[in-house]
Amino acid sequence: MPSLDEQVAQLALRYRPLAAEMLREVVRIPADYVDKPADQGGDPLCGLSNHERPRLEYLRKKIVDLGAVRRPQDAFFDDYGNLVWVVQDPDDGVLTRDKRVIYWDGHSDTVRALRPQWREKTGGGIDAYDGLLDAAKMNREFLKRELGHLPPENEWEHLLFGRGSADQLGGVVAEVVAAKILLELAPQGALRGAIVRAYATAAEEDNDGGGPLFLMRQALPGAPPEVVPDVVILTEGTGDSKKGALGIYRGQRGRMQIEVTVTGRSCHGSMPWEGLNPLEHGGAIVSEAARRYDSRDGFLDHPFLGHGTRTASWAQLETPSDCAVPEKFTFRFDRRLTVGETAENAVAAILALDAVGAARAAGLKVEISVPRYDLPTWKGYVLGNPQVYLGWVTPEEHLAIRSAVDTYRGVVTPNVGNTPNAGGSLRAEPRVERWIFSTDGVGFLVPAEDSSIGVTPKKAWVRSGAHKHPAMFGIGPGIEQNTHKIGECVDLRELQHAIAFLARYPSVFAAKG
Repeated sequence: MPSLDEQVAQLALRYRPLAAEMLREVVRIPADYVDKPADQGGDPLCGLSNHERPRLEYLRKKIVDLGAVRRPQDAFFDDYGNLVWVVQDPDDGVLTRDKRVIYWDGHSDTVRALRPQWREKTGGGIDAYDGLLDAAKMNREFLKRELGHLPPENEWEHLLFGRGSADQLGGVVAEVVAAKILLELAPQGALRGAIVRAYATAAEEDNDGGGPLFLMRQALPGAPPEVVPDVVILTEGTGDSKKGALGIYRGQRGRMQIEVTVTGRSCHGSMPWEGLNPLEHGGAIVSEAARRYDSRDGFLDHPFLGHGTRTASWAQLETPSDCAVPEKFTFRFDRRLTVGETAENAVAAILALDAVGAARAAGLKVEISVPRYDLPTWKGYVLGNPQVYLGWVTPEEHLAIRSAVDTYRGVVTPNVGNTPNAGGSLRAEPRVERWIFSTDGVGFLVPAEDSSIGVTPKKAWVRSGAHKHPAMFGIGPGIEQNTHKIGECVDLRELQHAIAFLARYPSVFAAKG
């Protein structure tokens, strides 16, 4: 009888075509809606944050049809709009309250597709939704310039192209297929002592961690132990174009939005002395902020997560014409927060800029704030949270991380083949590092003194500064440097091994105590 490691790896390989078929379809689904009039059921924003419904309904149907849950009612939508499915083995001899609870988390929305640019820049060979159209027309040199990592051309047969393939629909599909494998191998102990609660969350691209934040506010306070997570596995892509694919990522910086509104006095452009120009004064604020970031003035560094960052990321100008002094200039900074940095200090740093003082001295009004996310999800839920998303780190010695390393060595290491150990290729040895960008993990933090969620000592939640959270780490298909780009793609070999990892981890973790 093959070992459980071997059985899981064999099924992950067998179901790779199924996973690829599902991934192609969840990437493609918006094509049915984006060009259709609204009165005919169309939606130009289909697939983006708060517009995930068709994709999520497809996924729920596949979960039930494929046997990735025991009963149809085990796959459902919560009030926020997250798709949830739950698997466990009721015959494993372990009391429900004593089982380890593993969350899988992956977001189901994508950024804008930029579909015409895909067609143009890839030579007509690739479509943002329909994927590879004609390999002969594909502009390979553009893809090599655009993307952070591509395998050798003779291995491009393993690539699946399309918006969301790497960020992060591949991770969601991996959750579905891994749940199917867990149930099939339950008699061999794949679910012994474990409950898996899998999530395809909504609105992550616009509001990092919104789905988990809903859980921490609404679902987990007062919940029994079989619902409260011991560990969260984020299936966001963990590949790096230089360090390798499918890393085990145990932390990330936080991020926030800082909005600056400069209000002046509009007038005719021929007599600017009659007005107060918010664009010129606002531009000076942006320029000074950039200079101060370049010199790392006011930014902390962390040996594991890296230094804090700040960049101007969005702007809106209110002006009567292009020959007038504008009335109002509003812009935002994307601020990444490393350990030790706070939202309050990040806002204070903008307030202290010389250019802010100069604008106010000149008679302009300068307002600095943290915007709130007030858009409704596809289910109509308004979270209303400030756009501050906290960073986190799970210690490398935590049982959750040690179990992840052991799982990788059991089901990935023996099956990666002759890896070149270069660029973004798969690695035989597990690579434990951290994300550059943000993930749903930011939504799982609660104040350290919060007692509304019943966290037993066995669950071993982690303290990060003034907050606590379940042990978290990520593993998922996709190279970080390939995301949000034209030509975005994922290597199906990564998808296969991510499936194997997810399907083996619960029993490895549960067996360790």
